[in-house]
Order: sequence, then structure tokens, then C-alpha cells
Amino acid sequence: MPTMALTELMRILRDCAGQDESIDFEGDIADVPFEELGYDSLALLQAAGMAEREHNVRLDDEAVATATTPRELLATINQSMAVESL
Repeated sequence: MPTMALTELMRILRDCAGQDESIDFEGDIADVPFEELGYDSLALLQAAGMAEREHNVRLDDEAVATATTPRELLATINQSMAVESL
């Protein structure tokens, strides 16, 4: 079953919305709120769209909108990838 890693999610976010130079993206950021990482809801929607295109999955917009941390968004993406691979 295919899954997305945190490093790939952060690459997608950087590609969509850039990176706040004051944040250490090499550290453990899985549970840091997106707001503290400098990403707003528009950045998350753009990242979700890119993840959908790159992995040929459909993400639930409400689940994406309610994700507040990279770990939560990653869980949403990986759950969709698991369903799509069945």
C-alpha cells in the first residue's frame, strides 16, 4: 500500500507556498500547527490539490480543512491513498 512521508508533504507545502525561513523544517514538525509553520488554509488547499495530482487520489475537502498539523494532513492523505489502492 503506498503512503506519503512527512518529507514529501513538506516538499509539497514548500512548492505551493514557500517556506518561512525562521522555521526549522529539519526538526520534528509533525505536530506543529500549520499556523506556526506559516501556512494558511489556502496553502493547505493548494498542497492538497498537488498531492491529489501527484498520487491520483481524491481528498475530502472538509478533512483537509480541519487538519491543523502536518501529522493530521498526512493521515488524511495516506487514508485516501489506502482507499484508492484497494
